[in-house]
Amino acid sequence: MMRPQSLPDTDLLIRPAHSLDREGIWCLLSPVLRKAETYALPRHWGRRQALAYWMDVEHRVYVAQTRDYEIVGTFYLQANQKGGGAHIANAGFVARPGFGAGRLMAEHALAQAMKLGFRAMQFNFVVSTNLRAIVLWESLGFRVIGTLPGAFDHPSQGYVDALVMWKDLLPPAS
Repeated sequence: MMRPQSLPDTDLLIRPAHSLDREGIWCLLSPVLRKAETYALPRHWGRRQALAYWMDVEHRVYVAQTRDYEIVGTFYLQANQKGGGAHIANAGFVARPGFGAGRLMAEHALAQAMKLGFRAMQFNFVVSTNLRAIVLWESLGFRVIGTLPGAFDHPSQGYVDALVMWKDLLPPAS
């Protein structure tokens, strides 16, 4: 079993998710699905459908929890594709603002991806209006490698772009 990770300058703990974490994860996913502003997932999904997606057997799922055991963030890590594309990581994140969970989880995901031997991480569909996420990913060295024009139907802004973002995890071959 993997040991939980926390950083000395935070009160948060990042650890693998357990089945008992499902309610805490649902409490994070539900408002994100209902708002429908950042994920290309059906806003009508209920608890069972959302958790089946998030806790999929191919996802390595983690939570960020406070010292009081409150789950304030979750992410999954997976191969972006199967077969010949399985060396590239992909991840999905949801965090409550104000705890610093987003950055901590992103750093943990990158470290885990490197540990697992992934050569890069790719985000396939970052909604262009999700500025907090874009700023975070860029601060961690991700770059936009493609734009999908009008690919996301935002509930209040209409059709907005989605970005494909990339970060190399291994040094370039010389």
